[in-house]
Amino acid sequence: MSSFGVGKTKEVIFSMEEGSVKMFLRGRPVPMLIPDELTPTYSLETRSELPAARLKLDWVYGYRGRDCRANLYLLPTGEIVYFSASVAVLYSVEEQRQRHYLGHNDDIKCLAVHPDMVTIATGQVAGTTKEGKLLPPHVRVWDSVSLSTLHVLGLGVFDRAVCCVGFSKSNGGNLLCAVDDSNDHMLSVWDWAKESKLVDSKCSNEAVLVATFHPTDPSVLITCGKSHIYFWILEGGSLSKRQGLFEKHEKPKYVLCVAFLEGGDVVTGDSGGNLYVWGKGGNRITQAVVGAHDGGVFGLCALRDGTLVSGGGRDRRVVLWGSDYSKLQEVEVPEDFGPVRTVAEGRGDTLYVGTTRNSILQGSVHMGFSLLVQGHMEELWGLATHPSQAQFVTCGQDKQVHLWSAESHQPLWSRSIEDPARSAGFHPSGGVLAVGTVTGRWLLLDTETHDLVAIHTDGNEQISVVSFSPDGAYLAVGSHDNLVYVYTVDQGGRKVSRLGKCTGHSSFITHLDWAQDSSCFVTNSGDYEILYWDAATCKQITCAEAVRNVEWATATCVLGFGVFGIWSEGADGTDINAVARSHDGKLLASADDFGKVHLFSYPCCQPRALSHKYGGHSSHVTNVAFLWDDSMALTTGGKDTSVLQWRVV
Repeated sequence: MSSFGVGKTKEVIFSMEEGSVKMFLRGRPVPMLIPDELTPTYSLETRSELPAARLKLDWVYGYRGRDCRANLYLLPTGEIVYFSASVAVLYSVEEQRQRHYLGHNDDIKCLAVHPDMVTIATGQVAGTTKEGKLLPPHVRVWDSVSLSTLHVLGLGVFDRAVCCVGFSKSNGGNLLCAVDDSNDHMLSVWDWAKESKLVDSKCSNEAVLVATFHPTDPSVLITCGKSHIYFWILEGGSLSKRQGLFEKHEKPKYVLCVAFLEGGDVVTGDSGGNLYVWGKGGNRITQAVVGAHDGGVFGLCALRDGTLVSGGGRDRRVVLWGSDYSKLQEVEVPEDFGPVRTVAEGRGDTLYVGTTRNSILQGSVHMGFSLLVQGHMEELWGLATHPSQAQFVTCGQDKQVHLWSAESHQPLWSRSIEDPARSAGFHPSGGVLAVGTVTGRWLLLDTETHDLVAIHTDGNEQISVVSFSPDGAYLAVGSHDNLVYVYTVDQGGRKVSRLGKCTGHSSFITHLDWAQDSSCFVTNSGDYEILYWDAATCKQITCAEAVRNVEWATATCVLGFGVFGIWSEGADGTDINAVARSHDGKLLASADDFGKVHLFSYPCCQPRALSHKYGGHSSHVTNVAFLWDDSMALTTGGKDTSVLQWRVV
C-alpha cells in the first residue's frame, strides 16, 4: 500500500489490493473505486497536467439593478457600461459584443464615468479569500478603451463596501469622491491620479445613496439618502456641510437621486414621488413637482436638450419634463421588467433604462421600451444545457425559468412558475425540460411552447437534481429528503410514471450521474457518501465489481475517482458546488464557494490537481455546464444572480 500524506487528517490513501483511493473530507473517509484498466499503473505521485484549453469570458447575462443605482451609462464608443457580479460590462448593442473589465475580486457596488468619457471608477464590497482572509473594499480607476487598471484607491481605508463614487466634472475631473458602508458612511475626496486621500468626513449614520460633484463648481458636492440631502463645500483641505431645508415641503423618507440642470439648478427625486428643485448655490427648495410619480422616483437624467427624464418605482413610468417642469410625455415600462432603477441618455432620443428586476431596456419615451439585457433577481442554482443546440436553461429562487440562446444571448422564452426553482435537466430529445423546485414539486415543460406538460410532488424538501437517463427511458429526481425517486418515461419525456424510490442515503442528495447504457446511476450526498443504484429495481448496488468499470455519461458528481483532484488541501466538503466534464471527456470545470471557476484536465485523479482559475462571479459559483459541442461553458452565480458564458479556447 502506498500512501500520500499531507498532515494527519488530509491524507489520500491508495490501496492496490482493493483498487481504491480513499480521501478525507472533514476527517470522514471517502473511498473511491479505480477502474481496472487504471489500477496497475496508478500512482499518487504522478503529477497532474494543466489542461490544454482555457476559458475566456465571452458574455455576461444579467445586470445589478436590484440594490444599486446610477450604474448605467453610454460611452462615446457606442457601448453601454454597467456591472454584474464582479465584472464591469461594456456592451456594444449595435455590434452585439461585450468587453469585460475583470480587475475586481468581489461584487461591484457603484460606478462613475469621468468627464473624459474614457476613464471609469468602480467600487467594490469587502471579499474573503479561500483561506478566509479579508479582501478590503476599494475603488479601481480603469481605462475603458484598453481595459487596463490605472489606479487602486483606498485599500485599508474603506469599511464593508464602497457604495457611491463620483468624479469631479470641472477642473479636469481630477478629484473623486467616495462613500463607504461603515456606520458613519465616511465621505472621502481623493486626488485619484496620485492615489492620495485629500480629506474625509462622517456623512450620515443612515444609508447614503448618491455622492456627486457639482458640474460647474469643483468645490461643491452633494450627498443624499435616508432622510437627508447635504450640500458640501470643499475648501482649504476640509469639508463642511449644509443640510438641505425642506421647510414647508414634506420631508421624504429617502432622497433617491440627483440631477443637475444647465442653469445650475439641482433636482432631486424622492421616495414620496416628488421632484424638488434646489436653486443654484442654495440649500432651499425653489420649485416643487409634488406627486410627479406614484411611489418613489428612482432615476433622474438631464438630457442634452435641457429637458429632464424621471423614472418611477412603483408606477414604472418614464416621464419627460420640459425646462419649466411641465410634463411633456410619459410611457410605462412593462410589468415583467419591474420598477425603473436608473435612466441613461443614448444617441438621438434613445434612452436606456435599468430596472430593479435586473433588466436593461432600450427605447424612448415616444416609442416605448424593449428588453436588451434580461437578468435573474434572486439566488440562482438551476442550469442545464440543451443536448443538441446552442441553448441552455437557467432557473432560480425568483421563480423564473429562462431558455437562452448562447448565440444571440437573448432569452428564447421566459416563464414564471409557482415555486422557487433549484434544478433543471433536458430530456435527450431536447423537447422536454424537467425543473425541480425547493418545495418538493417538479415540473415538465415543453421546450418549444414552454407549456406545462406535467407537475409532480415527491416529498416536501428541495429537489436538488433532476436527470433523464441517456436513453430517455428514466428520470431520476434527487431530493433533500435523502431519497431518489425514479420514473419511467414515455412519449419523448411527456409521460412519466413513478417506478420506485432509492433508500439508503443518510443525508440529502446533492449530485447524480447516469451510466452511458442507462442501466444504473451514482449519487453523492451531503455527508460525502457515494452510492450506486440499479435503475430498473431502484435497489442499491453494493458489489464494487459491478460498478467499478461503468462508463458514466456525465461527470457532475463532485466525489468520485475521476474528479477527486479538484479538492484542495483542507477543503470542506461544501466548498465545491458543482463540476462538469466536457462532452469530449478532456476537460473538467468546477464551481466553488470562493467565486472561482476552475478548469482541470479530465480525468482529474491526482491529489490537488493543477487548474486554470477564473474570477468574475462573487461569493458562491453554484453550477457549471458545457454546451453540447463544448464550444462554451456556462456558470451561474448564487447571490450575484448572474450567468457567465465562457469561450473554450
